[in-house]
Amino acid sequence: MRPELQDIVDRVSRLLAAPVTCEDRDFHLVAFGSQSGGIDHVRQRSILDRRSTPEVREWFEGFGIATSDRPVRTPADPARDVLARVCLPARWNGVTYGYLWLLDERHDLDDALLGAALHDAARAGAILAQQARAKERLADRLENLLSPDPGTAEAAAEEIAELGIVGRDVPVVAVVLRTVPEPAAQAVPMNVWRLPRSVLAATGGDHSTLLLPVADAGDLRPARALAEQALALYAEQLPPDRRAHAVAGVGGPRPDLTQARESWREARLGIRVGAEVPAFRPVASWPDLGIYRLLACGPQAELRDAVLDDAARRLLEHGDPVLLATATTFLDEAGNVQRSAAALGIHRQTLYHRLGRIRQVTGADLDRGPDRLRLHLALTLAPLLPGQPR
Repeated sequence: MRPELQDIVDRVSRLLAAPVTCEDRDFHLVAFGSQSGGIDHVRQRSILDRRSTPEVREWFEGFGIATSDRPVRTPADPARDVLARVCLPARWNGVTYGYLWLLDERHDLDDALLGAALHDAARAGAILAQQARAKERLADRLENLLSPDPGTAEAAAEEIAELGIVGRDVPVVAVVLRTVPEPAAQAVPMNVWRLPRSVLAATGGDHSTLLLPVADAGDLRPARALAEQALALYAEQLPPDRRAHAVAGVGGPRPDLTQARESWREARLGIRVGAEVPAFRPVASWPDLGIYRLLACGPQAELRDAVLDDAARRLLEHGDPVLLATATTFLDEAGNVQRSAAALGIHRQTLYHRLGRIRQVTGADLDRGPDRLRLHLALTLAPLLPGQPR
């Protein structure tokens, strides 16, 4: 938070003798003064959580605050535990970048003083606009840094280093978040102000990219912690039924900014694996992906043709979920009958019967290591390969 915003909040609070809060246009709290007198649930949660819910935002925007250039009075709503308020839109060049909020439970805030306070709201709008544009410029530089063109990436790295945000030769790790499971779903903005200041962020659409400088290239714990923090910021604003769909991928470290794209590609692969394999949710790190790293090796159609031999195709096309689960479990347990039967919750004789059917369908000899290896690899990767059942 810039101290100028706190100064504005304090000045308006003194002018109107009322506690004031300042939020950006996404209803993230950026400054607030001491609170006295009555306080409702909305303000309490805004101060404690540093943001308001989408429902609160929709309620207040229904009164035209996003487009008004004058103070807007909003009514009380006891059912929502909302007190009456006055909103001073923080605008700059005709665009609203935030809001100053004053509780007006007794409807005694003076209109003339509110009009005078619009000057301070305009100052807040200019500062918020400057911050928003700075973030947008950094996001543009990050996107250029991830360009496949080496010249574009090199120029972006130099610009970022010159700004003093991340050193040119500092190791970095990319973190990518997938927040929208299907194209039709509405994206949720991330409050990037609550992330560490050294993090570069590009948000929007169904993915967000974060780039974290690390002191120890061999220690991914800070990157995993950043991924968990970012997911938590999203979860605060997502409905419960969408929270489970948020997935983060963490790439491997790279020695400097110009190689950040490789870490980014690995992080995106982590998202792909995490979205399909529950064991890798909610944070899938490149070093933990094991054989799933093969998905990064060339075109997916060519990998599919290489991995799925005739035996695997026959079992997949047979389509019996019981046989698929049995084969996968047996191969996961390295062919150990006792552990496989226990994991499946069946008797050994039932397992032997199913394995016999699997041999008949596939033509594979499950007593031979090479046959088991090929089938195991195919069944593990098949759900992530194009044109295969999921």
